[in-house]
Amino acid sequence: MSVSGPQRITLIGLGTIGMSMAGLHLSRVNTIVDVFDTRPNFEDYLFKTLPNFLPKSSPSSEDASFESTQSTSVPSLISSGRLHIHKSLETACASATIVQEQGPENLAFKQEIWAQVESFAPPTAHFWTSTSGIAASAQQSTMQDKTRLLVVHPFNPPHIMPLLEIVPSPTTAPERVDFARGYFSQPGSRHRPVVIRKEIPGFVGNRLAFALLREACYLVQEDVVTAKDLDTILMASLGPRWAGNGVFESYQQGGGEGGIEAFLHKLGGTMQEVWDGLGQVNVLGEEGTAWKSKVIAQTNEAYGEFSPGQMREKEERLRDFVHVQTKKYGHGEPEV
Repeated sequence: MSVSGPQRITLIGLGTIGMSMAGLHLSRVNTIVDVFDTRPNFEDYLFKTLPNFLPKSSPSSEDASFESTQSTSVPSLISSGRLHIHKSLETACASATIVQEQGPENLAFKQEIWAQVESFAPPTAHFWTSTSGIAASAQQSTMQDKTRLLVVHPFNPPHIMPLLEIVPSPTTAPERVDFARGYFSQPGSRHRPVVIRKEIPGFVGNRLAFALLREACYLVQEDVVTAKDLDTILMASLGPRWAGNGVFESYQQGGGEGGIEAFLHKLGGTMQEVWDGLGQVNVLGEEGTAWKSKVIAQTNEAYGEFSPGQMREKEERLRDFVHVQTKKYGHGEPEV
């Protein structure tokens, strides 16, 4: 099965991530998307929500595999046969080349749904789970063929954010990994799939994000800084730096002559002192959770509830941030 050929993609669970993935897949001209969700008002919800995730302009004018859906409505997608709404999992999976699950972060649910999907989908179909942290090896325990399932973890919202973490289990077939990576690497895609070499809770992106969030919550709890000021610090320093360079590349540059090795030599003592004193707070349980009320109160006070207009503004700004990462300035060639 060629990654560049027509694909029929079944999406199970159409919450925020599922809707965003629908927008991503429908941005390709050669896809048909089948959707299944158990909420009772699903069809009304789809008609109301999906338009927010359809691209407003063509992702790439250079590649005919992608197109603008600016003038495409949900009814026209349905009438053209590119979008199908299903009332049963069986019919949703019957013709799939790819089945992608965005259900609850609950292991028992995922094990049950994959056993059902395996019985309904064609034997050649690829199985992807968009989980935020549950390993494929745990989800596949009730499956007959454990070579088919892998994690395709998007960053929210995946119709804008480029990263897809592809995380196979030890038994996932290599060709299944190659197919997923190839699907998101086609010319014009804008996505950047990365194959994670080992299963680990939270994968890589969320581990980095949660490590930073933990220290941020600790600093607010200890009255070192307010939630609002912490966001200002991040947006005025690490945010733009990491968007341009990433972690290791930043320290390679920041170390000057000698790169990251020189940086570690110069600031190793300070780094170790900070590492030794990092905060220990918990999300669950009774100990170490006192920070929650303070962080929640300060965040609500600083930002309140975002209006639809504010959400659109944030999305457009995010698009600009992602776009500028691909901009060339003409100074990047190494000196000879």
